[in-house]
Formats: sequence, C-alpha cells, structure tokens
Amino acid sequence: MKSEELNSRRRFLSTVALGAAASSFAMLTSPLHAALPTLQIDSTGDADEWFKKVKGTHRIVYDGSTAHDGFPIIWTWAFYYTNNTTNTPDSDMTAVCVIRHSAIAYALKSSLWEKYKLGEMLKIMDKTTGEPATRNTVYEPKKGDFPMEAIEGMKRLQERGAMFCVCNLALTVYSSIAAQGMGLDPNEVYQEWIDGVLPGIQLVPSGVWALGRAQEKECGYIFAGE
Repeated sequence: MKSEELNSRRRFLSTVALGAAASSFAMLTSPLHAALPTLQIDSTGDADEWFKKVKGTHRIVYDGSTAHDGFPIIWTWAFYYTNNTTNTPDSDMTAVCVIRHSAIAYALKSSLWEKYKLGEMLKIMDKTTGEPATRNTVYEPKKGDFPMEAIEGMKRLQERGAMFCVCNLALTVYSSIAAQGMGLDPNEVYQEWIDGVLPGIQLVPSGVWALGRAQEKECGYIFAGE
C-alpha cells in the first residue's frame, strides 16, 4: 500500500475513533448535566497533605480505571510481595492505587454494593457465585475472590503501607446515574456514597488529579485497568 494512502486511512480511523469516544462521553454525561452542578465536587479534605505520606526508595502508582477482575489490587500486592523477595522492607516502598472511573465500587462498603447493585451497574462479577457482585470482593476477600489465596486485600495492604484513593468526580457521576435510575435525590445518594467510602481510603478531586500528584512524588506509573 502506498504511503500516502496508508496515512489517509490512518487519519480516517483516528477521526472515527475520536468521534466514537466523544459520542460515548456525551451519552454518559448529558443526562447528568442538571444534577452535577449541585453536588460538592471539591469536598476532598486534605488530599494534598495525604500524598506527603508517600515514602521509600521504591514508589509506584497504579491507575485503577476499571475493576479488571481485581487487578488494581492484585498488582498492588505484587509490588509489595516481589519487593520483599528482593530484600526491600515495606518501610522502604509505597504503592499508591488510584481507584477511579468504573472501578470506584472497590472503595465502597458492601452495603452500597447491595443497595445500588454496583456489581451489575459497573460489571463486576463475584467469582464465587458467577453473578454480579453484591459485596466488595477486594477489601477483605474471601476464598475464591482472587486467583491465589496468598493475594492480600486492600485492608491488609493498607496495614503494610499501601495507599488507596478514590475519584470524587467519578463518585459524583455514578451516584447521579444510580439516583436517576432509582428515582432518588442525587445529592442524598452522593452523600451516602461519600459516607460509605471505606476506612483509610482518601477522597481526591479526581483520579487523574491523583495520578499527577503521585508522579510529582516520584511514583512510577503503571496502568492497571483494561
């Protein structure tokens, strides 16, 4: 194929891809246009101060943009496990796991999974039942939730020094979607989700904001979605 023809095809495909992405985003956000301005998107407390806890010689940030069968948490565990095998103690490393976009359920209590059918909404399956999850499967995992029993959940990883944060913008958007689908007040649902963030997980303005802050703290970046 001639170079000019190949470049023309590439430009065409890029245009189609960008158009599809823009269309998908518009479909997601347009029903929420009226609801979003009333919500408190900046209620994130001391997020910048929280990032000062990043420590150690070895630093990484995982971009958990999708649930991806628990891999944002699995790879956080793998970072600690393999660094330990190469003689690095937990005190000399930090993994930051940014939970954003459609992975935000991982930051929420099981009661919200059940009430709002988050597994069904965000396409997160419970491997022990084969059905959409009605509980948080990665915070304190049960047998069968992860591919290997040795893999530790978020609560245990927090005890070892791993840092988890959740995107407030995504919580705002998805809580509004849930509220509209159930005929509820989006402000009340949003506040319920904020109150349901698990202990020790930091609320940040957005996931991309947090990814930037982590890299400013010299964390290497790894994409953990799919």
